[in-house]
Amino acid sequence: MDIGGTSVKLAFLTGEGELLKKWEIPTNRADEGRHVAKEIAASIRENLEEGAVIVGAGVGAPGFIELETGFIYHAVNIGWRDYPLREELEVELGVGVKIDNDANLAALGEKWRGAGDGSDEVLFVTLGTGVGGGIITNGEILHGASGMGGEIGHITSVFEGGAPCNCGNFGCLETVSSATGIVRLAKEALDQNRESTLHTLRSELTTKAVFDACDQGDELAKGVVQQAMTYLGIALANLSNALNPRKIVIGGGVSKAGETLLSPLREVFEHYALPRVAESAEFKIAHLGNDAGIYGAVWIAKEAREQRAGK
Repeated sequence: MDIGGTSVKLAFLTGEGELLKKWEIPTNRADEGRHVAKEIAASIRENLEEGAVIVGAGVGAPGFIELETGFIYHAVNIGWRDYPLREELEVELGVGVKIDNDANLAALGEKWRGAGDGSDEVLFVTLGTGVGGGIITNGEILHGASGMGGEIGHITSVFEGGAPCNCGNFGCLETVSSATGIVRLAKEALDQNRESTLHTLRSELTTKAVFDACDQGDELAKGVVQQAMTYLGIALANLSNALNPRKIVIGGGVSKAGETLLSPLREVFEHYALPRVAESAEFKIAHLGNDAGIYGAVWIAKEAREQRAGK
């Protein structure tokens, strides 16, 4: 289960990671999201083939999560406050349930069945509306003391005069290397440069348009991409100097730019990372797209079940 503010993605997978079926239902945010668990369970029962048995369930959930208990302290987009999501789902489904946040599950999904190639040392970054991330070390997600590990998007990157971030700070990586940040940088550059082909698209400028213009040799677009990837490359180099990852996986909508994104990113990364760190790190574009969280949810359910069986 991958629960979002608009829809809930659901899927059945085998323990080996074979995708059997996937579907979506709308997220019912009425009454502070109190109906979501029951509607998820009802949809699962409706789609379960006769004779099939669920042995465990994993959930990607938004908001602030108490990982041991699956308790949601606050999820703004759904309305949950102090909500026992894991407990409700276990009652409804009759199996053990494990919960983590969506970025961490996407990282685990890519490790297990995607671009991570099974590596136990993965730095995963999603470049979408914001910048998300997940850090896997020794095969496990790094959660930190209060479950906030992996908040890569809120590394301070612009120390003076940075744009405001949704977290309340200024100059976060998210403000310069996300899709939103790249468009903002492009519009600011257009104010100073009247020669770019992007002027005709200004009112409906997208990150894809910026990368396409970069591919076509537009100097302003090339400068914007270089600027955004410089901030990202420095952040990833600093993280990698501390973590020494084997794989650095770039996901999210912006990652569709492929080598146009990776080429300047690698160059900056190799300049700032320690030589041995850079040598052992391989950049890859994520493989699983929007399904990464689904695979990660099954991974944590599988791990939890195996741990219970071993006790």
